[in-house]
Amino acid sequence: MILKAKYIVLKDSMLEDSAILIEDKRIKKILRNDEIDSNNLVDGKDIIDYKDSIICPGFVDTHVHGFCGHDFMDKSEEGLKSICKDILRAGVTSILATTLTASEEDIIEVVDIVKKNKDTYGAKIQGIFLEGPFFTEKYKGAQNPKYFLKPEIEKLRKWQDIAGGLIKKIGLAPEVEGSVAFAEKARAMGIYVALGHSDASYEEAKNVVDAGANIFVHTYNGMSGLHHRNPGMVGAAMTLRNVFAELICDGHHVHPAAADVLVRARGYKSVALISDCMMAGGMPVGKYKLGDFDVELDGETVRLENGNLAGSVLKMVDAVRNLVRWGIATPFEAIQMATQVPAKSVGIDNVCGIIEEGRNADILVLDKTLSILDVYLDGQKVELNC
Repeated sequence: MILKAKYIVLKDSMLEDSAILIEDKRIKKILRNDEIDSNNLVDGKDIIDYKDSIICPGFVDTHVHGFCGHDFMDKSEEGLKSICKDILRAGVTSILATTLTASEEDIIEVVDIVKKNKDTYGAKIQGIFLEGPFFTEKYKGAQNPKYFLKPEIEKLRKWQDIAGGLIKKIGLAPEVEGSVAFAEKARAMGIYVALGHSDASYEEAKNVVDAGANIFVHTYNGMSGLHHRNPGMVGAAMTLRNVFAELICDGHHVHPAAADVLVRARGYKSVALISDCMMAGGMPVGKYKLGDFDVELDGETVRLENGNLAGSVLKMVDAVRNLVRWGIATPFEAIQMATQVPAKSVGIDNVCGIIEEGRNADILVLDKTLSILDVYLDGQKVELNC
């Protein structure tokens, strides 16, 4: 088929009045609309003209716990399959299945289930993000401190072996004893190290970044703040080179002005939009679970009994739209922050997050308001039902 649109978002530019030729699940050719007839490409092909819309890569969510009533920590094959299928509604075509701090037995069971169901239909599981258990108490958020551990590389090796090499990213608090050596060894294994749920000083964070860490987990949330005499984790996330800063843009986790500060400090090329969505995403107001904790969805936020935020119900498409609506980023920049940037942060930009000839046709069509018109997975339009 041939898809035409006003704009096509590429790796470093937006093409105007262009089209994508899809054959055998892949993007065969990107061309201007006026080249279609001259290249004799019309015969036998469906042509869909999206007129004033935008074609872009499918969103890449590298920090997502669940959606539509299911969570990866449920340890359910059916739940995993539902998450992957239903999250297409948010425009997400690639994910890192994200865990919570839990017992070693639970972690082992979850990564084994993910490995066995990696190729299920829906958003493609490009790896696993272990958000915990190597965190500290003060900024624990919705992580259960009962299971906090000091980082041990042998545990990670064991989990990675059970996961069949799918673990792409591991969370770590820099102030924990042994964090520098752990980061060095994790990176040597090809696993990206993400810093968060931490009261670390700027210097402690920098030491672990120098050892190989390259991501800050949901920047501002669950970390020591910025002070002019103690820049803390937030200061490190804003200023250290060669790192990526995750950002939750739902307007609740981070004030729009604070989001603007981070994007100005780092530049859009190193700020990765994430959802941090949990099972209440796409669901009605009510009571849900996040790991071992009871939480309540009030319609816009999910909170623990003490009132603290517990994950989100954010859809990636809304994060993109919010950044543009708040005047922080252009549509091109916001889309890159939801596609290429998160993919680069964990080294999967070779398989997702970019529209390029020869790649799988995992793409979105957005209208002028950045709402989703259609989602294509391997070149096939999908039904967007929960």
